[in-house]
Amino acid sequence: MRLEIGNKVAVLDDVIKGYVIKIEKETVFIKDEEGMEYRFLASELVKLEEEQSELSKYSDINNKMLREKVFEVKKKKTPFVKQKNEVVMEVDLHAEKLVKSTRGMDNYDILTLQIDAAKAKLEYCIRKKISKIVFIHGVGEGVLKTELHFMLNNYPVKYYDASYQKYGLGATEVYIYQNAI
Repeated sequence: MRLEIGNKVAVLDDVIKGYVIKIEKETVFIKDEEGMEYRFLASELVKLEEEQSELSKYSDINNKMLREKVFEVKKKKTPFVKQKNEVVMEVDLHAEKLVKSTRGMDNYDILTLQIDAAKAKLEYCIRKKISKIVFIHGVGEGVLKTELHFMLNNYPVKYYDASYQKYGLGATEVYIYQNAI
C-alpha cells in the first residue's frame, strides 16, 4: 500500500482517523478531524477509500436472522404516546434549580445532590402512582445522564430519551410500571 499526502487513513490498533500531512521514510504524520497531529509507521495505518457507513448502504442482507434483527430494531423505537388524562411530572435536575447557591460545593457534591433529588422524586411518583416522570438533566458531559440511568436500573421502570422537540437531547422520560411493587 502506497500512502500519499492527502490520503484518508485509519490507525489499525486505535480509533484515530485522519489525513496524511507529511511522509518521512517509513514515518507517516497524520492530522485528525480535531486538528491533532500524530506520527505512525506506515505499517500501522490503513488507507480508507470509502467510509464504512457509505459501504453499508449498499450491502444486501441475505441472512434471514440478520434481516429480522435489523427490522426488529426499527420497530421498537416507537415512544409512548401520552394519554389525555395522564399525569407527567417534570423534574429539572440542574443544580441552580435544586439549591439557592452551589458555592462551596464541588462536582461530586452537586452530582450527589442531583441523584438524591431524582431518587426522591422517582420514589414519590411510585408511591403516588404517577406513571411518567421526565428528568431534565441537560446535555453537558453526560455524567449526570449516565448516573441517572444507572440509578433507574434499580427500579421497576423503563426509560428512554424524552421528546426531542420539547427537551432537545437533555432529558430522560421514565415510565413507571404500576403493578411491579
